[in-house]
Amino acid sequence: MAATASELFADGNRLFRDDLYWAALLRYREAAEAGMDTPLLHYNTGVAHYRAKQHARAREALQKSATYGPLAAISHYNLGLNAYAMGDVDQALRWFRRARDQQQRSDISRLARRAIRQLEDELRASAPVTIEAAEKERTRNLTNLDLRVFVGAGVDDNVFRSPSDPYIDFSDPTQPLVTPVVQSGMYVPVNVFAKYQVNSLENEGFFGSYRVGGRFYQDKNLTAANEYLQEAGFGSEYRRRTEDRETRVYSAFKIAQHREIYYDPDDGLERQVGGVDISDRMSYLRYGPEFWMTKRYGSLTVGARAKGQLWNYEEVSQVPEYDHEYWNIGLNGQYQFTSTSLLRLTAEYYTRRYGDRTAFELDGSQPLGNPTIRYDYTELGIEARQRITNSMWFSVNYERTDREDRHVGYNNYVRDSYRAELHLQLGQRFDLEASVRYNIYDYENAFAFHDPASGRKTLESATGRVLATFEMTRNLDLIAEYRVHEVASNDYRIQYDRGQGMLGVRWSH
Repeated sequence: MAATASELFADGNRLFRDDLYWAALLRYREAAEAGMDTPLLHYNTGVAHYRAKQHARAREALQKSATYGPLAAISHYNLGLNAYAMGDVDQALRWFRRARDQQQRSDISRLARRAIRQLEDELRASAPVTIEAAEKERTRNLTNLDLRVFVGAGVDDNVFRSPSDPYIDFSDPTQPLVTPVVQSGMYVPVNVFAKYQVNSLENEGFFGSYRVGGRFYQDKNLTAANEYLQEAGFGSEYRRRTEDRETRVYSAFKIAQHREIYYDPDDGLERQVGGVDISDRMSYLRYGPEFWMTKRYGSLTVGARAKGQLWNYEEVSQVPEYDHEYWNIGLNGQYQFTSTSLLRLTAEYYTRRYGDRTAFELDGSQPLGNPTIRYDYTELGIEARQRITNSMWFSVNYERTDREDRHVGYNNYVRDSYRAELHLQLGQRFDLEASVRYNIYDYENAFAFHDPASGRKTLESATGRVLATFEMTRNLDLIAEYRVHEVASNDYRIQYDRGQGMLGVRWSH
């Protein structure tokens, strides 16, 4: 009977493609009578009713398919079209807004925004999009290009992350009084991302990607704060959906080059040791593979990820290099209790193993004969997300990170991290995001200034961010961002306040 039902369903799809909607509906009904009861059957039945101008029945069938996650977005969009055809503009707008606000299908979201604009401008098109019955939930293109370019202008009120108050440097045997100079200035942020994918197999595509981004200050006295990163990668993406399951696998190899000046935050000058320039110390080349996968079973999603990298810093003769190996593995699980709420759990282990930097002793010294530094991190997290309305959702997150210094434990710490995020959509073109994060570190053994007389090291940090996006055209967005970052510590060398504001445009294809 199951085979018969599948054959009837396939025959119904064939009749639909031949514009024989009434005949297709007959086959869909026979497939249902033969035992088929799937969201995809309800979806195709609803579309066929729509084409046959049986809008009440179309609405009933599409509402059933809308309860299934992978078909929810396209079902909501088609419910909007169906309501519009019935003359109920208010109901059509409600369905289009639900399709616009979902996060799973960016193509449906764009179409919904366009339909909303057409309705609000009282422009009735013959059809905002052609509806097609589908044996698959999304048409697969042979090739796909994702290109995004961003450029803007910003202001930074503390370019070099300088402490705001004078302090005594207890790490220097002479214990000098240091008077930092806080400097501000204008900068130009630039980001370019390109990804070209070839979908040569049914569920798998192969891609190459490149991104470059940086921040460039306009005052010649501030150019030591310029930095940029460029990264190239290639790999594959696998994605397969069935009625209530989905599998996604991503694997890639990436290589990146980062350029940054090693400067003194107190005055912004390039660092020197014994009269030798060491300003290239923070620039590096990193490369390695990364992998992640997710598996969804209805409302439950589980995933795993792994990454391995070699970080090769510029060689400087006067001080140890930062070269190290980085390895990361992680697991996550997510359960969607309702269509508006979910809970996510994460567990992660990562390690950094340095090749040249020697480990610290419990008195804060760093003898040359010591083993090299190895830090191991264990991190556990929990996040809850709740949608309040169709245009508003928020999330709260807690993470606990335990770092172990594998020599004698001098740099051990436990970090508690709290984050909250709010997303609000105002109208069909304006998005507003706001987030705040607070970190508090509990150092077990480390001293401020690595000086036992200064007491145990304390460290807290807080970051706030507001991002506003206005869609000017289908491909062009106006973006404004303000970010504030505060670090408080009894090691006054690393304590600072910083605010950055930016306005720019993003073009995407």
